[in-house]
Amino acid sequence: MIAPVSATPWRHLPADLAAAMRPHLPATVAAVAVAVTEATPAFAGIADDKFARDVRTAVQVALDRFLDLIGTGEPALPPRFREVFVGLGAAEAREDRGPEALLTALRTAARLLLRTASQSLARLRPVDPEELIDLSDAVSAYVAELAAASTDGYALQLREQAGEGDRRRHLAELLLRGDGLPSAVESAAARIGWVELDTVVPVLLPLDQARDARFRYGPDGLVIERGRDAVLLLRAGTRAARATLAEAFTGRPAVVGPELGWPQVPAAVRLAELAAGLVGPASGPVFVDDHLVTLTLRGEQRALAVLTARRLAPLAQLRPAQRDNLLATLYAWLRHWGSRAEVSTELFVHPQTVSYRLKRLRELYGDDLDDPAVRFELLVVLTSQLTSRPGGG
Repeated sequence: MIAPVSATPWRHLPADLAAAMRPHLPATVAAVAVAVTEATPAFAGIADDKFARDVRTAVQVALDRFLDLIGTGEPALPPRFREVFVGLGAAEAREDRGPEALLTALRTAARLLLRTASQSLARLRPVDPEELIDLSDAVSAYVAELAAASTDGYALQLREQAGEGDRRRHLAELLLRGDGLPSAVESAAARIGWVELDTVVPVLLPLDQARDARFRYGPDGLVIERGRDAVLLLRAGTRAARATLAEAFTGRPAVVGPELGWPQVPAAVRLAELAAGLVGPASGPVFVDDHLVTLTLRGEQRALAVLTARRLAPLAQLRPAQRDNLLATLYAWLRHWGSRAEVSTELFVHPQTVSYRLKRLRELYGDDLDDPAVRFELLVVLTSQLTSRPGGG
């Protein structure tokens, strides 16, 4: 009569097996890590140092735990060990790979573990056939536990991603509509890990780029598909910087809106749509910041508001009276082509006062005052600012 297989078959393994394997453990870990990567097509093509470290760590944990189990009736994976393999399964789901690759790797690891254990024991002494059967049962049961933990992690991550997708979509819709209460928006942002929601950069993309953007930007971006295009909403950070986006979208059509506070996302998206209409089809990224003055001159008040905030930002911390004096001086200086005498005459102030104010403006604006494009934008902004005031000329 065949005896039933134990739930903890490693209790029947000889105690000297652990002693035989431990001296060779570092080499075994390295060999198994390489073998499971090369034998799994989905893993073999991943040239990533972190992935290689993660595989080696998982193999180290698995072999250490197997040796600790020898001769005991303990469960295969206490919580802290099980979490490692639950995490592996979850990572496969996040990388959009099926569970088959990880299961293939575990089967390869099982064969190598059985071979290594048998050879280690045989180097010490003759091995009884019953011992090989017990070893095969123990390895099979142990690796089955690893596979179960990984599969659980994969399934949990899929369920989390489904809920996460709904939460991210909800936040994107709130931002695009622009009609949510601040408390509701901040709560929705916190639910996806955006604890401090500040400024947002919208990027208009063709629909066929939506999936790639969702994968590429992960937790830093929200992607929502519309009828004619997709909108990527990036939270402020290095990945939303102009240089980074210019590199990321080289050779691909994209319209990058201005970075604005989250309540202004609808305005930023609308400006991106208008900029797209200005330039037509493009083979690379278009930045709304480059077209704000054109949109302003076409009467677009949202563009004027953004341009005004950008160009007058250096003066934002000044006292109101000091700020007004510098604005008037800068406006006159721009219109009189830098003539201090004419600025002095127009403002009814001493030329030394003009010189002092211009020195202060140089401190605040730096080399921007020598840039013709910036000077023109300042003139547009100041013309709107100063001539729209009561009594403005």
